[in-house]
Amino acid sequence: MTTFFLVRHGTHALQHRVLAGRMPGVVLADEGRRQALALAERLAAERPTALLASPRRRTRETAAPLAAATGLAIAIAPEVDEVNMGDWTGKSFEEISGDPRWTAWNTARASARVPGGESMGEVAQRIGGLLDRLAGATPDGRIVIVSHGDVIRSALLDRLGLSLDAYDRIEIATGSVSTLVVGPWGAKILAMGERPASPAETLVTPDAKPFDMIVHPT
Repeated sequence: MTTFFLVRHGTHALQHRVLAGRMPGVVLADEGRRQALALAERLAAERPTALLASPRRRTRETAAPLAAATGLAIAIAPEVDEVNMGDWTGKSFEEISGDPRWTAWNTARASARVPGGESMGEVAQRIGGLLDRLAGATPDGRIVIVSHGDVIRSALLDRLGLSLDAYDRIEIATGSVSTLVVGPWGAKILAMGERPASPAETLVTPDAKPFDMIVHPT
């Protein structure tokens, strides 16, 4: 069976204020960097065989300490990119709170579509397809995927056979990891939204500069 560790990126500087979506240049806050170190300590012990991240800078920064600790390269996977928030990208939550389309997005997630963006169903299809391909190619793999909250929710709901309208019944906090195993018999969730304890400061050596391992500015 293939084990997937689905990680939500650490807290970023615009958290709870702006719908960041695919905005360029969104970086981890100090809290997010601490979360990334904690995740690295937790996941290095799992002996991962591959490390994937979405193209967003905040996911790559979250993955960087684990890459430094394990020697794994960060493979960029567009299939686990943030939901395309279209016309809402970069808007404050206050700006869009009165938009009936925003209300629909949060009450009928299985059928609603972001204006100028994508639907949750499309998100589930792209990450689900990637999980299927990876499970087929690496049946004994232990794969860390650093992605985004709604992307992880869509994957878990899809594997459980639940409607995407149930997205708000799953809490996927920043800096958390959910463990999913996939085999010929189907899929099973072993843990959901686990937040590791504080990291050991010595996990990554000072000369590794884990957060400077980001080579793309997105």
